[in-house]
Amino acid sequence: MDHRAPRTSELIAALPDSFVGETLTIGELVRALRSRVFGIGILLFAIPNIFPMPPGVPATMGAVLMLLGGQLALGYDTIWLPKRLKNRSIPRETLRRIADRAVPWIQKFEKLSKPRLDSFTTQTGARVVGAVVFVLGLVLLMPFPFLGNIPPGAAACILGLGLVERDGLLVLIGHVSSLVALGITAFATWLIWESIAFFF
Repeated sequence: MDHRAPRTSELIAALPDSFVGETLTIGELVRALRSRVFGIGILLFAIPNIFPMPPGVPATMGAVLMLLGGQLALGYDTIWLPKRLKNRSIPRETLRRIADRAVPWIQKFEKLSKPRLDSFTTQTGARVVGAVVFVLGLVLLMPFPFLGNIPPGAAACILGLGLVERDGLLVLIGHVSSLVALGITAFATWLIWESIAFFF
């Protein structure tokens, strides 16, 4: 009998089939993640920002990321969601589409991932990750042209997977990716501002 803990990719692949209805709420999804709500939650709610999704989904995921990151940064053990966000529904097929697209990429990272650089995955390290994810979630609420939400979404994905796998190197890569993402966002904001100033 295989007694190993399921990998992140296996948990996400099985998630859509753990719900029976055609739709589920964000609150139900968060409860299903249980003790892994921070690591897998950050990963799962960041993924829609790097793939084409129905309108409104990326912004909703950004709001959830802000709450996950903020509460992780404050050292919370459980997640609180406002009622309106908790009751927001997601089609089960949307969750399945997210899982189908994300799992092959997660599996590639898992082949290289292992517990290391513990200082980045301690409680203090996790709180730093939470603060960074909060900022990334705030950025994801603001639609940008060109690359759009891909850089901050990808950075949050790497941070979430690094926490789950207890891989400090992945977390470190996620921090570097976050700085790059914020730089891209700042540059895009400057371009938009300059374009507006040029015409007016």
